Parts: sequence; structure tokens; C-alpha cells
Amino acid sequence: MPLQIHNLTKQFGEQTALNNINISIENNEIIGLLGPNGAGKSTLMKSIVGALKIDEGEIIFNGQNITDHEIASKKKIGFLPENNPLYLEMYIKEYLMFVANIHKIPESRVDEVIELVGITPEKSKKIGQLSKGYKQRVGLAQAIIHQPDLLILDEPTNGLDPNQIIEIRNVVKEIGRQKTVLLSTHIMQEVEALCSRVILIHKGNILQDCPIGEFKGKFESLEEAFASYTA
Repeated sequence: MPLQIHNLTKQFGEQTALNNINISIENNEIIGLLGPNGAGKSTLMKSIVGALKIDEGEIIFNGQNITDHEIASKKKIGFLPENNPLYLEMYIKEYLMFVANIHKIPESRVDEVIELVGITPEKSKKIGQLSKGYKQRVGLAQAIIHQPDLLILDEPTNGLDPNQIIEIRNVVKEIGRQKTVLLSTHIMQEVEALCSRVILIHKGNILQDCPIGEFKGKFESLEEAFASYTA
């Protein structure tokens, strides 16, 4: 079991962002992490990747506590944050080579991932010259370049046009055949297209953790189910 979260609690001052969270995630799952703004989704994702210090509880990834094995864990996790921080003055291939060198992986993987996320026509441009959609693709490329066991995506299709959304969904779906993907999104069509399981978090608590069909249940749509659970 690649990811186990036990009694995870995170506070910012007097605000409890995560309240005693428990999650187990299997191999080769694409999981939709849902919740209103401010629910604790980003805090949870940043805790898993080691960007936030854990207050209470533990996160076990590939059998190791991520706090005790921080570097080893990060080598096997890919992360695309919502704000997608990039070096805008760098050229696309230059930036991805920089990331590849950090991970000590060959240059051939850079060309492979450029092709995979569909940025070949733009690869000679500076990142700052790209549209928001292409910047998202560069962010996705850096997240998957080292072929992580766990891929965490925070709003990965943010700013993409409908054709680009379909292309990125196909990339994520392909990755999910061999890896574990945790996907945060507000777009319910994305959840239906990609995810087999839904984790719904609200006010720092998990309200639902179940197969997508069970989450939808008696409701006509995922939007209706989401609105009802978080009302």
C-alpha cells in the first residue's frame, strides 16, 4: 500500500486545517480529492509532499515515514501545485533539464516528457512567453519527469481550453495505469472522466471516502452530491 495517513492533524494558529485525517491509498488508483475552497485539500497535499510540517499523526509512503525519510520520499513523489511555480526566464527545455539534473535522470527523458505533455511545438520558447495552458503542461512535465510512484495534482487543468483538458486527462489516465494519482479539482466532469474513488474533505474533516458510484448515490449528478454533503 503506497500511502497511509494516520491521525493527521494540522493547525494554523487556532484554526484546525486538518482534523485527525485517516486515508489509505492503493497502487494504480486515480483518486479525486474534493472539497470547497478552504476545506483543507491543499494543506493535505502539501503535508504529503513534505512542504508543510506535520503537527500530529504520521504519513507512511512506500513503507517509510515521510518525516524520517524526507529525501527518499520526495524522489518518488511528483507534485503540481495550484499556483504552478515556474522559472519564467528559463527556456522550456532548459528548465526541464534543470529538473532532470536534480533527479539525476538522463536527457532522453526530457524529450520524452516534452512529447508526452504536448509541448513539442513550444519547446524553444521561454516559459514566460507561454499561455497559461502551456505553462500548466510544463508544470505537469516537471511533476512526472522522474516517473514518480505517487503523483499529486492540484487543479491540473486550470486555465486549459476544452481540447487541452482532454489531452491532459488522457496523459493523467495513462499515468494512472501504472502509478497512483491524487487529483484535486472543482470540475466534476474531470472526476467522472478520471477517478474511481472520491475523498471529500470539508472544514478539515473527511466527509466521504468511497467509490465514485457510491458518492453519487441517489443524486442525479456529482454536483448535486457535492452540494448536499457540504451544505
